[in-house]
Amino acid sequence: MGAYLARRALQAIPLLIGISIITFVMLQMTPGGPLAAGEGAASQSSQSKIEAMRSRYGLDDPLPLQYVRWLGGIFTGDWGSSFSTGQPVLTAIGERVPATLLLTSIALVVSVVLSLVIGVVAATRHRKTFDYVASGFSFVGLATPSFWLAIMLLYVFSFQLDLLPSNGLRDPRARYEGWDAVWDTALHLILPVLVLTVISVASMSRYVRSSMLDVLGQDYIRTARGSGLSERAVVLRHGLKNAAIPMVTIIVLSVPELFLGAAIVESIFGLPGMGRLFIDAADGRDYPVLLGILMIASLLVVIANLLADYLYARLDPRIRYE
Repeated sequence: MGAYLARRALQAIPLLIGISIITFVMLQMTPGGPLAAGEGAASQSSQSKIEAMRSRYGLDDPLPLQYVRWLGGIFTGDWGSSFSTGQPVLTAIGERVPATLLLTSIALVVSVVLSLVIGVVAATRHRKTFDYVASGFSFVGLATPSFWLAIMLLYVFSFQLDLLPSNGLRDPRARYEGWDAVWDTALHLILPVLVLTVISVASMSRYVRSSMLDVLGQDYIRTARGSGLSERAVVLRHGLKNAAIPMVTIIVLSVPELFLGAAIVESIFGLPGMGRLFIDAADGRDYPVLLGILMIASLLVVIANLLADYLYARLDPRIRYE
């Protein structure tokens, strides 16, 4: 198992390099550029400053040379500097990671728990009221845009009822410490977590329900019921464990999706996370920051796939990796 994972990790290196080439070239081919706003300036001094900046960031060099220089910096820890702030890319991203990790980790845990409960109960009550309600919720959740849901929740709970904060992670007017600070942060996270959770549960619960329905119809489940086991033991001990492999695929691979899906939520709720940094960088054509975030997202997808392979073997002893 360890040798397989090590081999898969080594195979991921050329994959990530290929992704980096495609991402780098596509960003460079986008209309305009980081200095496009100033290139139309009439003054000679402005033009000279633009040329100096192009020379400083190596934007006049051939595209292959720019890529090789950037890729070398990736391996040495120099991911470049932001065009807009001059801040090192790793520093800019590092400052935003905690907020995004906090948001996505809470949303993931809540989504997984609710999806398991809803999916399992819906499967055990197939074609009954709860099953129809859960299926209806899934279809509505999948059809609801996250930005619209975020705006509606803001309008109701922040502006109309004035129950929850509307933006940020903390109240800038207060200096809370200890549990007061934790409670203040929790209040600010309720609405963003709710948006991500509704969208995730709508998708995950359908897969949990489908997997459980498939397993509960197997012969060994009928045998377990016939042996005198309680329905709870049959569902949790035999059904849920055997239905876990398809669930693992959806849950593990939803981690990078949540990570990037937080961009809209962070922008609407004013959270200082990587998603908001990505939106700001895209708006300002800040290529080094965009490349850094996209490479981190690609790395997350690779790690998620490796984690899924590992969990497959742990959950099902029939799976062997040679």
